[in-house]
Amino acid sequence: MEVVSQSSLSQSPQSQSEIQKPKSQIGVTLCGVPFRNPTVLASGILGLSQEVFGRLARLGVGGITTKSCSLQPRVGWHNPTIVNWGHGLINAVGLSNPGVEVMVEEIRSAKATLSPYGVPIIASIFANTIYDFGVLARYISEAEPDLIEVNISCPNLDTQHEEMFSSNAFVSAQVTRMVKRNARCPVVIKLSPNVENIALIAKEVANAGADAICAINSLGPGIVLDIDTAQPVLANRTGGVSGPAIRPIAVRCVYDICRALKGTSVQVIGTGGVTTARDAIEMILVGATCVGIGSAVYHHGYGVFQDMCAGIEAYMQRHDYRSIDEFRGRALV
Repeated sequence: MEVVSQSSLSQSPQSQSEIQKPKSQIGVTLCGVPFRNPTVLASGILGLSQEVFGRLARLGVGGITTKSCSLQPRVGWHNPTIVNWGHGLINAVGLSNPGVEVMVEEIRSAKATLSPYGVPIIASIFANTIYDFGVLARYISEAEPDLIEVNISCPNLDTQHEEMFSSNAFVSAQVTRMVKRNARCPVVIKLSPNVENIALIAKEVANAGADAICAINSLGPGIVLDIDTAQPVLANRTGGVSGPAIRPIAVRCVYDICRALKGTSVQVIGTGGVTTARDAIEMILVGATCVGIGSAVYHHGYGVFQDMCAGIEAYMQRHDYRSIDEFRGRALV
C-alpha cells in the first residue's frame, strides 16, 4: 500500500508529477540503432510478410530479423519440416528463400511497413563460400536494412574448408572481414553452439570487425522418431533443436561470449529457448543487449512480445531499475 503524505496532497498536479518516480525505460540501442524494447523476432520464424510484420509491430516487437536469404532461390526440404517434440521444436526447413534479388524488394517494402512504428529490420544472409558472403552483403545493403545478420552457423559447407563456417575461428573471421568490406550497415555474426569454444570464435569475429554477435543458432542436429513406423518424423530425417530445452545452453554461451568480450564495444543478441520475461531477463543478466524470440511464437502466438515486455517492466519496477543498462551483465563475474 502506498502511503501519501498530507503535504503531497496539497501540491498542485504539476508538482505531484514532478516528484513521481520515473517509469522504467525498456528501450535499448544495438550498434547505434535504437530499439523500443529488447525483443527481436529471430530469423526464419515467420518468413517475410508485410502483413505479419505490421501486426507484430502493433503488438510490440522491438526488432525483426528476416528469413535468411542466399544469392540464388532455394527450395528447401519438403514437409514435414518443423515438429513440436514436446520440449521444443526440431526443424529442417532447408533454408528455403526466393533469393537476394526478391529479398531486396521485400525488405524495402517491410521497412516502409515498420518505419511508422520505429521497428528496425535485420536482414539475414547465408552463403556457400566466403566470397559469396561479400557479394550478398553488397546486394542486401541496397535494401538499406538497419543491420545485417550473417548466418555462418547453418549446415552449408564452404567448398574450400568442408566444414560449417562457425566451427572454425579463422574461417569465421574471414567471413566477417568479407561482409564488413561490403556492408553499408552494422554487421551481426550468428554463431553455433555446436563448437568446443564459442567464446574463442566470438573473439576472432570481434577482432575481424563484427559489430555484434547473435548466439545461439539451433542445437544438434537431432532426430525424433515416429515409434509406430520406426521412421524419422522430419523429411530430412535430422534437424536443428530449439525451444525451452536448449535455453540453459544458450544462456551459458551468451555468458561465455560476454565475459570474453567485456571491455569491447561488441554487443550480443541472446537467442535460444527464450519463452517468458524471466528467460529474457536471464539473457540480459548475462550481458545480452537484445533477446531473440523464435520458437516461443509457435507456442504462444504473436502476443509473446507484448507479454515479455510487460514482464520485464514489472521486474524493473520491482527492483527499482530505471533502464535495462542498470542490470545488464549483472551476473557476469
